[in-house]
Amino acid sequence: MRAVTVRSSTEGCGTSVDGEAVRLKSEADEPGWEVDPDDDWGIAVIATVGRQLKLRREAAGMRAAVFGEAVGYGEDMVYKIEGGKRIPRPEYLDRADEVLGAGGLLSAMKEDVAKVRYPKKVRDLAKMEARAVELQLYDPLNVHGLLQTPEYARGLLLMRRPAYTEDEVERFIAARVARKAVFERDPAPELSFVLEEWTLRRPLGGRALLRQQLDHLLEASQLRNVELQVMPMDREEHAGLAGGIEVLKFADGSAVGRSPVVAGGRPVSEPRQLRILELRYGIIRAQALTPRESAAFIEQLLGDT
Repeated sequence: MRAVTVRSSTEGCGTSVDGEAVRLKSEADEPGWEVDPDDDWGIAVIATVGRQLKLRREAAGMRAAVFGEAVGYGEDMVYKIEGGKRIPRPEYLDRADEVLGAGGLLSAMKEDVAKVRYPKKVRDLAKMEARAVELQLYDPLNVHGLLQTPEYARGLLLMRRPAYTEDEVERFIAARVARKAVFERDPAPELSFVLEEWTLRRPLGGRALLRQQLDHLLEASQLRNVELQVMPMDREEHAGLAGGIEVLKFADGSAVGRSPVVAGGRPVSEPRQLRILELRYGIIRAQALTPRESAAFIEQLLGDT
């Protein structure tokens, strides 16, 4: 018979049947799991998950306080999750499935909940990347997110001020890793990257992380569908000083682009604006090292790091 905790008189705590004190998790223990109020799809998913959790709990005849102690959470958190105000962690769903005898139905919701955990703008971008047959990408500030190793991405995210919480860091890393599925598609899209030399020299997070990142770039540059170019710091002309560029082209002939200096950074599909972005990107590529020269340059940097 499964041991279920019973509530003690100490707020925020429970007591197991053998008398051991158990601290129940509160909102302060899990920052960053709020539902984005501008994410309609995410709100709908979390509301549905919360409703199913509540129906299962009530069908089992368990009060919220007793159920919360059984899964290790405070009563207030249980109500917020069931009310669609908080995103449940995967372990919460697993524990709820076990406690309520749901036979895996609650645990199965983890996949949809995981998608909601990614920021909406990242999900939207990932959807477009998943459809694109050609991607032209230039980031003047960092190694592009699609090329970052998880360790290097963590190092970059930890530089942010005010600092992200550890939970937020993990969330953003997971989102970036999920976007890498673009490399695994069949047929593979054509990918073109232009990287700034200084981003390959600065050892953010330590030289070990930088070496690992440079190794990863060399591996990516060997893929048949990837063209990776480096913009040297000694260039006297540079068409990319106004900001980054993303141009995604689709099988039906349509395209979407984005840059901080066009439409305030919002995605654009109007032909005139796209022509401006493609013109700038073409000039940047022409000014950068060729793919072969770039690979040799990265190998040299790796040897010097």
